[in-house]
Amino acid sequence: MILRYTRKEMGSIFSPDARFKFMLDVERAVAEAQGELKIIPIQAAEDILKKSKFSVGRIQKLEEKTRHDVIAFVSNVAESVGPNGKFVHYGLTSSDVLDTALNLQIVSAHRILSKSIQALKKAFKEKIREHKKTLCAGRTHGIHAEPTTFGLKLAGFYAELKRNEDRLETAVAAASVVKLSGAVGTYSSLGSEVEKKVAEKLNFMTETVATQVIPRDRHAEVILSLALLGAGLERFAIELRHLQRTEVSEVEEGFAKGQKGSSAMPHKKNPISAENITGIARLLRSYAQPALENVALWHERDISHSSVERVILPDAFILADYAIARMTDLLKGLVVNKKRMLENMALSKGQLFSSQLLLALVKKGLSREDAYKHVQSLSHSLKNGENLESKALKHKVIKKYLKQTEIKKAFSGNLEAVGKILESIVRS
Repeated sequence: MILRYTRKEMGSIFSPDARFKFMLDVERAVAEAQGELKIIPIQAAEDILKKSKFSVGRIQKLEEKTRHDVIAFVSNVAESVGPNGKFVHYGLTSSDVLDTALNLQIVSAHRILSKSIQALKKAFKEKIREHKKTLCAGRTHGIHAEPTTFGLKLAGFYAELKRNEDRLETAVAAASVVKLSGAVGTYSSLGSEVEKKVAEKLNFMTETVATQVIPRDRHAEVILSLALLGAGLERFAIELRHLQRTEVSEVEEGFAKGQKGSSAMPHKKNPISAENITGIARLLRSYAQPALENVALWHERDISHSSVERVILPDAFILADYAIARMTDLLKGLVVNKKRMLENMALSKGQLFSSQLLLALVKKGLSREDAYKHVQSLSHSLKNGENLESKALKHKVIKKYLKQTEIKKAFSGNLEAVGKILESIVRS
């Protein structure tokens, strides 16, 4: 992997050290709340807050014997506190700590991902401004349809990115919950007042009704939002891959000095970043299935979700962050061939404006059926050197309904609304 694309900050959120740190944050918040409510001695709460720490190596050593990572963690933390270590994890079950800590991880990962999204949005807005008037062919089914601008083309992908940003924010907010209700969610060991206090300290909500675990629909929503984010990036990547084909050549990924495109063909400049992002999107989508399957756990809880989440949550956030960073670099360095865009528009011999000619005829009184028939017949009969405008200027029926200036106006494009759309986009 190229060094500039390594996402160390995001990866660190899911390291063993970070995982146990989040768990310790939960244990400390619980002890502090319990001290305030006089459930445990105030001195015990103070000792836990001041003295508690952990060693990943020590936890791993203890786990070799206990075969239980939370018990090994709690034992290690208790050792660090001293005599009052017996009040660490008081009244809790493992999933109280694990699930609340996991949600802290998710919130922290989202905070980093959000910064990456802001950088991509900025790159989009700069390119949109730069190319708001850059004419190019709009395509449907891969075939020339009507004129558009490259800025408007980019604006559609930018708007989708914003929607995915909003979806992810909503999903993470829904996952920002504390659960301290015990073995089967009945608060049998601790009253709900501890959970409420800890939620306030962590700036989280309390889980409405829990089993032994936080319901996994919350986590599935996060993964599904990341999958949708990846799908949006892939849609843009596919567009860029198409526009870079030799026969199209409207854009080109930046090519650094000394870069090589092929070991065999020295001329090659390939859409490697766009292709890489397409592959990442496939992985992100693949995580949606196990995330959904994690929702249906047996009775008050089984452990089948745990191994899945230890893989898909770190992977999904790290991959999404990587893909966004790579897309940001791609967009910043994107070479736009305005001349080729105009040349490609000319390939349609004016057919890009057929809809405008059709509407002009209808507006002047010709039936839509007849207008469509005449414009289609002209469009399909073009020969070498001919274009739709020149044929329309000579067509008896069209000349009967439209003046020469009106025909020419139909072939000037109708992009007045584009400027307004793009202006609202870049301001948002």
